[in-house]
Amino acid sequence: MTDTTAVTREFEGLTIPAPGTYELDQAHKRVGFIARHMMVSKVRGEFVDASATITVAENPLESSVAATIQAKSISTGQGDRDAHLISGDFLDVEKYPTLEFRSTGVKSHSGSTFVLAGELTIKDVTRPVELEVEFEGVGRSPFGTDIFGFTASTEIDREDFGLTWNVALETGGVLVGRKVKIEIEGEGIRQ
Repeated sequence: MTDTTAVTREFEGLTIPAPGTYELDQAHKRVGFIARHMMVSKVRGEFVDASATITVAENPLESSVAATIQAKSISTGQGDRDAHLISGDFLDVEKYPTLEFRSTGVKSHSGSTFVLAGELTIKDVTRPVELEVEFEGVGRSPFGTDIFGFTASTEIDREDFGLTWNVALETGGVLVGRKVKIEIEGEGIRQ
């Protein structure tokens, strides 16, 4: 028997997913970040353990996202740095085991780019953020699952979330930059 359920629909010139609930595909995701080190270079890392539920609404502009990131899953490829980042100086994972994001609405869109407003919580501090989300496409996998792809990015000031640890450098500046760029890539799978 062939599944004739609509996988896609049209929205203002885009082919988008049919309404429904989608989960972040664990095998096709990256929740990454970039921070400045010693004012001269960038350190890249990611949170390996992250989950999200994406609700695609009948009116696509009413769609929503709820995401949870396990703070202890941070990885920068350097064990000592990771240990410092999960300590009380930064994420304090014993006291604050997760980072949370909840969308509050789609603020605007142009073509395949959407601005998703929401609230990010780190260490029990919640601040508004806006993610620029690029819709990458939609389809049905060879395994019969409905999927769509996206990338998203934003920049935060880590000190706004109580991540204030730093060291002044003799040459001026600080060891860790305040601005952190967040980069997310993923696929949603229909549930």
